[in-house]
Amino acid sequence: MAGDGIGPEVVAQAVKVLRHVLPQAETEEAPVGLAGIETRGVPLPDETLALAKRADAILFGAVGGPDEASLPREQRPGTGLLKLRKELTLFANFRPAFMFPELIGASTLKPEIVDGLDLVILRELNGDIYFGEPRGIETGPSGERYGINTMRYTESEVERIAHAAFQAARRRRGKVCSVDKANVLETMQLWREVMTRVGREYPDVELSHLFIDAAAMTLMRAPKQFDVIVTGNMFGDILSDAAAMLTGSIGMLPSASLGLDRKGLYEPVHGSAPDIAGQDIANPLAAILSFAMLLRESLGLEDKAQEVESAVRSVLAGGYRTADIYQPGTHRVGTEEMGDAVVQALQARRAA
Repeated sequence: MAGDGIGPEVVAQAVKVLRHVLPQAETEEAPVGLAGIETRGVPLPDETLALAKRADAILFGAVGGPDEASLPREQRPGTGLLKLRKELTLFANFRPAFMFPELIGASTLKPEIVDGLDLVILRELNGDIYFGEPRGIETGPSGERYGINTMRYTESEVERIAHAAFQAARRRRGKVCSVDKANVLETMQLWREVMTRVGREYPDVELSHLFIDAAAMTLMRAPKQFDVIVTGNMFGDILSDAAAMLTGSIGMLPSASLGLDRKGLYEPVHGSAPDIAGQDIANPLAAILSFAMLLRESLGLEDKAQEVESAVRSVLAGGYRTADIYQPGTHRVGTEEMGDAVVQALQARRAA
């Protein structure tokens, strides 16, 4: 599902890598977002959803465009993505933020702050204010309009994402930081209570809590203290994009949205960026790294995932840079050339 904006461009490069790593794979394309509206009149056509339910995994580009705000909410491209996550019960959004040594100079933070950065933001995807009811824009007795959105979580929803966080931390450095706003919001009071209770089942994992404002500040001031950050849908949306800038460019970061089985949706976090679409300047590395996550999480092919990640590191070490990560003294390339460079690095690795 390449979607809109730069989605088709970056997904095309990830598919190049897929064809090289998994030549036997069966792939199908389906419209979503504005592309879905153009072909079927809705952002998530029934045919696309049916195909997604049959697939082992989904490689996703991005949805959205400059004129979407004028559309009714149910017709907006992002609504299709929200429905896809809900229909497939993709409740756990893993967004790793890591620093490639070659890109330290691309970050706006001091090198000592980001050197060695390696954290994961785990965002709950199926609840919170994005799905809570009631919602909408109403007119009061005085004739004045007001908007309403409802932040809502059930205990079982929080338990589900809590277990995902603690299990992820066991595979990493054994630390979970739960981010909430329990000092103000009853929803977040429940969140903290459930996180604490589930944490007792994982005595080998260290659990800490931070309010969202303190977490945002600490993420910029001392990000390397974090291992796994787990938080709700809205806070996770914000923190994960902030974390992307620690690495120098949002164009570098992949993500995986997972359910209870191995099926997942894999997408770069950068969005559709319609202002640069069609110019061959978008960074495809986040899409390619999302494919590496697909290999690892949905297909269980750890060795091939590492191959792709090593190829990306090799390309960066060779000085290849798209516009968003370019620095003087490096070799500036376009979207397609960067994808070709990763494939060439894979070929060289296998030939060695």
